Amino acid sequence: MRNGSQSDRLSWGDTVFLHLEREGMPLNVASVCSFEGEVSFEDCVRFVEAKLPLLPRYMKYVMAPPFGVGLPSWEYDPQFDIRRHMREVKLRYGTETELKALAGKLFSTMMDRRHPLWDLTLVRGLKGNRTGLIIRLHHCLADGIAGVGIVNLLLDANPDAPPPPRRKVKFQVPRRRDALSSLSTGFVDSYADFVKRILSAMTDVLSMAERLAANGGSVEPDEFADLFPEITAFTERLRFNVIYRGPQKFAYTAIPLDQVKAIRKKCGTSVNDVILAIVTATIRRYCELHGDPVKGRLFRMMVPVNLRGNEDPAQLGNRISLVPVTVPLSIRQPRKLLAAVHKRTEFLKHVHAAELVSLAGGLIGIFPTSVQGLAGPIASQLPITPFNLVCTNVPGPQSPLYLLGHKMLEWYPYVPVGGEMAVNCAILSYDGRIYFGFSGDVHAAPDLKRMEKLLQISFTELREAVGLRPPQKDKTKRKRRAVPAAAVPAGAEERRIPIASAPPPVEAKRKPEPAPSPRAETVLTEVVVA
Repeated sequence: MRNGSQSDRLSWGDTVFLHLEREGMPLNVASVCSFEGEVSFEDCVRFVEAKLPLLPRYMKYVMAPPFGVGLPSWEYDPQFDIRRHMREVKLRYGTETELKALAGKLFSTMMDRRHPLWDLTLVRGLKGNRTGLIIRLHHCLADGIAGVGIVNLLLDANPDAPPPPRRKVKFQVPRRRDALSSLSTGFVDSYADFVKRILSAMTDVLSMAERLAANGGSVEPDEFADLFPEITAFTERLRFNVIYRGPQKFAYTAIPLDQVKAIRKKCGTSVNDVILAIVTATIRRYCELHGDPVKGRLFRMMVPVNLRGNEDPAQLGNRISLVPVTVPLSIRQPRKLLAAVHKRTEFLKHVHAAELVSLAGGLIGIFPTSVQGLAGPIASQLPITPFNLVCTNVPGPQSPLYLLGHKMLEWYPYVPVGGEMAVNCAILSYDGRIYFGFSGDVHAAPDLKRMEKLLQISFTELREAVGLRPPQKDKTKRKRRAVPAAAVPAGAEERRIPIASAPPPVEAKRKPEPAPSPRAETVLTEVVVA
């Protein structure tokens, strides 16, 4: 990739994510993984460093355009040091609770914009002879699809990968351009991008008009009359739709992919419909657990849609649009809820909602970069709730991946929170399981961990409603798994517990741990750079 080429400019979409970030509200995509055995930190550093020539943008930082004219650019970091981006942490007790707490702490901190916007944290000391890995990428660098593509590129598809090189990889940093050249190039690139957006918008409008004329009959008038008001209605705030304050918590759980596919087959829907129905039921249960009424209320999810088509999924940057999936929150029968979700997602496809949102979003880029930079942090603090929750579903590889011969066992995704969407949910499928990651502001959802059990209950209820048996335990696999769905009785949470009498979160029930020594305290709370 030639330094200073137009492809080294951030797109308008990437720039928006950069400007929406404010102090205390980082906008990163991330994941928490675990691997079999003990992974050597030094070997891991050499291994990742050897892969960097395949990912030159990981050695670049974001440079603001001169005088705010034009789009920001990616420039090589002349002081690049991989040990600034790779850290090692040892847990004190090695529990899942500790791992989640560490992830929440990292997800609450911003990355240094003077250097490339990514980092890896190797987590040692996990119970079960495992090693953790927490991956963070700034949202201006990659979206969820690109993030999965990058992990596919960094890891190996077989355990017999060659060992990392013993010598440090040498890389010659290209010479930076002078300020006058950067200013003129930025102006030309920005003007070209502006013209391209206008022409692209006109093309999209004509294309959508042709498609609507060709298959407009696929949407029945009654269906349009029923569902269109839902889409255009104002979003009703739920208890976690408050201005994000931080810091964050992180919770996660997993369910079998084959069971979700069996539900999809029995009900004639899609895997994504099944997932959205399970998340909707989980949120309903969470609201009722706190005594919040759900009758007559709508629940609106912001569902990202991949616009890459046949492009390389490892291509960096953001190539997504958004669709507003709005579902009545009071539907209790699992099959009826799934049918309602399917009906609405099909309607959104027929009216080309993703293309319309992408078109509207593209017009934001018409505003000068300096205006976007000033407006972004302000917009993130306005009391506006366009959606109740982000629900992003990314397909991952269905065969195991390996890091230096160590099999990746789990892969929990993370999506940032901000504005008045103080709780969000990311979903990723990998090696036969679907992994759910719930991110949340500690003030908006102090009991975020409850989402894990409520999701398992919602999944079990839907599975039983369609007549599926619980999955048989595979004795050849590791014993440590997420709480089996079959172990949670369907409808167990149907008791409406007022928040005042609700049992305290799991953390509050724990017996106080013995006071650690000063040295043990630093092991958990400090990031140790080898």
